[in-house]
Amino acid sequence: MRYDNIGTSTINASKIILGTWQAGKDMWAGIDDRETSKAIRGALDLGINTIDTAAIYGDGHSERVIGLALKGVAREQYYLATKVFSNKLKYDQVLSECEKSLKNLQTDYIDLYQIHWPAGAFESEIVPIQETMAALNFLKAEEKILNIGVSNFSKAQIQEAMQYGTIVSNQPPYSLIWRPYDQETNPFCRANNIAILAYSPLAQGILTGKFDKNHKFHKDDHRARNKFMDPKVFTYVEKVLVGLQPLADKYHTNIGNIALHWLISRPHTFAIVGARNLEQVQNNVKCCDFNLSYDELIAIDKLSDTVTNNMDQTGTMWSW
Repeated sequence: MRYDNIGTSTINASKIILGTWQAGKDMWAGIDDRETSKAIRGALDLGINTIDTAAIYGDGHSERVIGLALKGVAREQYYLATKVFSNKLKYDQVLSECEKSLKNLQTDYIDLYQIHWPAGAFESEIVPIQETMAALNFLKAEEKILNIGVSNFSKAQIQEAMQYGTIVSNQPPYSLIWRPYDQETNPFCRANNIAILAYSPLAQGILTGKFDKNHKFHKDDHRARNKFMDPKVFTYVEKVLVGLQPLADKYHTNIGNIALHWLISRPHTFAIVGARNLEQVQNNVKCCDFNLSYDELIAIDKLSDTVTNNMDQTGTMWSW
């Protein structure tokens, strides 16, 4: 495993962070709490020391599963990152939501507490960022949270938040084939030592190559609305998958791990990778077992243009 500090924090996090959106079950199909727990405990054994979740994942279910799975494990062995949703950003709401998360996670403190989406997202109430940051700074002073991060924030939104406190990370959707944040937000973060915690780094499994354009997701699986599943777009995705295969063969790995390695090789960038079972975690960590050359990384970078130049990458990654 490889490690790096998250921004200016003292969190020396694994470059592969365990994502637990799916652990909440809501918007996913076929999730088993027992398998999730095995994945969490197994991730620690494999060197993953950071787990990311959010209060809204299954209305706290993801947090509760994590709390139970880590019961009995020394707290200093792992870092916890969770989030408060865009409809809970008033001062008192932030304090209340943090207490719920602490209880769910069965911990006295949260290493990284993040604003999940900016105020106004999903038709939520507009709350001044100054008010939300005041609450987060209070929680930090109380040592209930140790660091403040944001998620799905633009460059301008990060700059505004920075006026009221220290922001150590932004969590955007980011992968080899989804790169709108590379226009200005990611460069700004790198220039200001703000970590990029990339979620959906495998484009929700599409970069593993296990799906084709005819794949039908379960009716309860939100990935059916992923923009990459549009047949016209998937035609370009297939070209990227084919282009990655020779490198996968060369390094005796799979194309998903080539895509993950490309991502974590970028400055100040971590990959939040979800896993529904231990086997998936065991596979994902293998992206750290080899080193792509500079020329190979540049070639992959250019390969991504096959998709990014041929689809609309504004808005979210889903057709909601």
